[in-house]
Amino acid sequence: MILAEVVGTVVSPVQIPVLERETLLLLRPIAPDGRAIGKTRIGLDRAQAGVGDRVLILDEGNSARQILSNKDAAVKTIVVAVVDYVETDGVTRYDHRERRS
Repeated sequence: MILAEVVGTVVSPVQIPVLERETLLLLRPIAPDGRAIGKTRIGLDRAQAGVGDRVLILDEGNSARQILSNKDAAVKTIVVAVVDYVETDGVTRYDHRERRS
């Protein structure tokens, strides 16, 4: 799993059938302290996430296909959870309640 921040949404009027009625999000992998790491990617949202949310993503096709219950789905990256907080070494690095006060 990868920790990421939702930085946008993706709209595509022409899609393969497995993507119909699905939300696509633009995801930036981050370190626990919020620093951007890795390459931004597009993922299918299964956690009702929104722009600004920290999320957990799977970036492996077989896992995504299992979640979708479709062995032929052309999906690699999928959002599986919205993160409430991140703590490392006893220090809270992120808390969603402090995001928008």
